[in-house]
Amino acid sequence: MAERPVRVLIVDDSALVRQTLREILETDPDIEVVGTAPDPYLAVRKMKADMPDVITLDVEMPRMDGLTFLGKIMAQHPLPVVICSALTEKNSALAVRAVEQGAVEVINKPRLGVKQFFHDARIQIIDVVKAAARADIARKTVVRPLATDLPEQRAVAPKLTADAVLTGARPGHAVFQTTDKVVVVGASTGGTEALRVFLEAMPLDAPGIVVVQHMPEHFTTAFARRLDGICNITVKEAADGDPVLRGQALIAPGNRHTLLVRSGAKYLVQVKDGPLVSRHRPSVDVLFRSAARYAGANAIGVIMTGMGDDGARGMAEMHVAGAYTLAQDEASCVVYGMPGEAVKHGGVDNVLPLDRIAGEVIRFYKSTQGHYETQRVV
Repeated sequence: MAERPVRVLIVDDSALVRQTLREILETDPDIEVVGTAPDPYLAVRKMKADMPDVITLDVEMPRMDGLTFLGKIMAQHPLPVVICSALTEKNSALAVRAVEQGAVEVINKPRLGVKQFFHDARIQIIDVVKAAARADIARKTVVRPLATDLPEQRAVAPKLTADAVLTGARPGHAVFQTTDKVVVVGASTGGTEALRVFLEAMPLDAPGIVVVQHMPEHFTTAFARRLDGICNITVKEAADGDPVLRGQALIAPGNRHTLLVRSGAKYLVQVKDGPLVSRHRPSVDVLFRSAARYAGANAIGVIMTGMGDDGARGMAEMHVAGAYTLAQDEASCVVYGMPGEAVKHGGVDNVLPLDRIAGEVIRFYKSTQGHYETQRVV
């Protein structure tokens, strides 16, 4: 027997948004919109009559704001909630608070051209809702936003690989001699909480870290700022040309690919435009492919909770290039999609629960330090 469709309730004060989201979601036979509501009070009535599997929720609404309503949902009847908001600088901070309170995903909707945007981003929006439906809410405290970038056209675009951004030499051509290790991390659904746990555990002398977390534009700035305030290491949104430094984590900006590159013995990040890769921008595969090429055996790769397979091919390339690769285990994942696919592709050296990944990265990093100190002297 086929699984029943994902049942969605749309809560937004804009009639246009409610209508357009319904039209888009109902184009997928695996999704059923069970109702819409212009505010949380009417949403509660709908929920009492017909409880949905997923709620899409605006942040700014009359009578009761989305954050207050989200808090009530998580306290009284926890279920997956997708925040759908125009992420201005102000609203991005609110969206960070929303994921801290339990939202699973974030969709960035524009203030103008909403209908066209939603139609253009149909595939990403449907993916977001399906990812949310699979989230283990009981296990999750905070979860990640997923970027909803505009495809190049209305038709279903091909699912591109990292070849669309990185061409040329393969991992076997990586230059292995350098001065230090570098850590590259990929995450999606559930990743905001997973990254918090991982980065909070990092000591001040941790190796340089570069992170791709599927997020919308503007959200990454607020997210990095939030992590910087609670972690021992420095956390910032990556900018083109930033050096990868010990004691610092760089978060890929939403809607831009972030690559690891080399300048002599040092690592830098390159932030660039490009097509969606594995349906995402930024893409974990792009970051991992660049790490395989430019860091080789000096890289440590970590893939965390998330739906889909972004990062699986790139991690396999890192593995071939001699990198040490880790995946979050199924029991601690909100969605065991990306780590599971990485394991299937044969690119994972070790599978660990979330609370042990940071310790293993540091253990492995320190085990190599004598070797690298010898290199410096020579």
